Amino acid sequence: MLKILFKINNLPTMTGSRWRLFSLLSYTWNRGNRMENQNKAQDQLRRLPGVDHIIDLSNNDPFFSEIPRKIIVQSIRSVIEKLRSAILADPDSIFEDNLTDTEILKQVKKVAEAEMTPNLKRTINATGIVVHTNLGRSLLAQEAMDHVLTIAGGYSNLEFDLEAGHRGSRYSAVEDIICELCGCEAAMVVNNNAGAVLLCLETVAKGKKVIVSRGELVEIGGSFRIPDVMAKSGSILHEVGTTNRTHLRDYEGAIETDTALLLKVHRSNYQVVGFTAEVALKELVTLGATYQIPVMEDLGSGTLIDFSAYGLFKEPTVQESIKAGADIVTFSGDKLLGGPQAGIIAGKKEIVDAVKKNPLTRALRIDKLTLAALESTLRLYWDEDQAVSQIPTLRMLTLPFDIIEKRAESLLHRLEKIEDRRMEAQLADCTSRSGGGALPLLDLPSKGLTIAIKGMSPNSIEAAMRNYTTPIIGRIEDDKFILDVRTVRDDELHTIQNAFEKLLRGPDNDDESDPGITQP
Repeated sequence: MLKILFKINNLPTMTGSRWRLFSLLSYTWNRGNRMENQNKAQDQLRRLPGVDHIIDLSNNDPFFSEIPRKIIVQSIRSVIEKLRSAILADPDSIFEDNLTDTEILKQVKKVAEAEMTPNLKRTINATGIVVHTNLGRSLLAQEAMDHVLTIAGGYSNLEFDLEAGHRGSRYSAVEDIICELCGCEAAMVVNNNAGAVLLCLETVAKGKKVIVSRGELVEIGGSFRIPDVMAKSGSILHEVGTTNRTHLRDYEGAIETDTALLLKVHRSNYQVVGFTAEVALKELVTLGATYQIPVMEDLGSGTLIDFSAYGLFKEPTVQESIKAGADIVTFSGDKLLGGPQAGIIAGKKEIVDAVKKNPLTRALRIDKLTLAALESTLRLYWDEDQAVSQIPTLRMLTLPFDIIEKRAESLLHRLEKIEDRRMEAQLADCTSRSGGGALPLLDLPSKGLTIAIKGMSPNSIEAAMRNYTTPIIGRIEDDKFILDVRTVRDDELHTIQNAFEKLLRGPDNDDESDPGITQP
């Protein structure tokens, strides 16, 4: 019939009778195809096993022994429903092998395993961005992780004074250490720096004016804007100066009877260069003392070490701000400090004590695990050399180039051992970044690998690595997939090698003992 339709359709002219014949034959042909597909679909649907049958099979498979029955049943229904939908959409896309008990059970295992895998996964950061906000920011030092495990697995004196034998304050775990390291009178910690800024403003300046330079009304990731936080705190923004130049006279001219605070915000995630001017913190402190107005500085990504001593850009330290006379200083615990997410408040005892009494403090307080990690991180700063060598963030930022180069060469050697001609890996010079909204002008010379695979685009390689069992996050530059090894640990090189072996081996040679790459 197909030949007849073709001949009729290609006649020089189509008379009315011929057209009716062509239409009739076409209708008959299409109807026959539809009926054939419907019959095929019905046959395949009849061959689909029932949920109870697959449950019986799973009961005899050791793989499912540790998986909750609810997850097993849910996974079986998901696989069967997916097959049913595929059959109804296009029965030709489903083959006999897809409907066997063995194949269906294999698919159920994959779905169940995915359900049992935590959503929050450990990843390998090969982007070269040290404090990567999307990848969890700073890594904890081993001492901090050990202390978290100790505190998490047992009771602790979180709010119990062991000496006095009665209720204590959770802030006592870190307050003395912060005061000693920063040179301040008092300190406390909340869940992040945005919370610290909000809490201080709400305590000191609710319903009153806060003077801040227009050039310091910053926005950081997640749409966190200083004006918005000030509005939420109930304080009244009084901006002075211009975007690029603010003078001491601008602050002094704006002081009124209802002015409660002079606020300085460190532009940690960008720089204004050229024709610029800003008021130093020490000058602002002198002005505040003259008019008896407290001065607050938000350092954002605060640091306790001078990075210029390690050949990096100068970043103001918390100690310098306290020494300059700031009444209160706020900064993050999970950026350049290299600890857990936290907002640290350091300064004069009178103000910090008032902040502690603010009812909002309870909504922003940190838990015992964060305190444990922060305390251990801060203790490492008693010896700066120890802090730089043991806190991952500091170690990666100050890592010598020759060590990075050797790591890149080691990874190249591992990938060459795969011996697959489709893949080409080459050493490449690249640039790392601090990240986390800190040191915006800092370019860190680094070393990495460019990876090319015949038949795959850089985007496809990136997606495959991102979907590996342990996701490997690289970057694409100049249409090349790059792995920057500054942020890759030595013990992660083997995982990267396995990922590329898995990718090149392909899904047809899948090894059930290694889930490998989930095809995107």
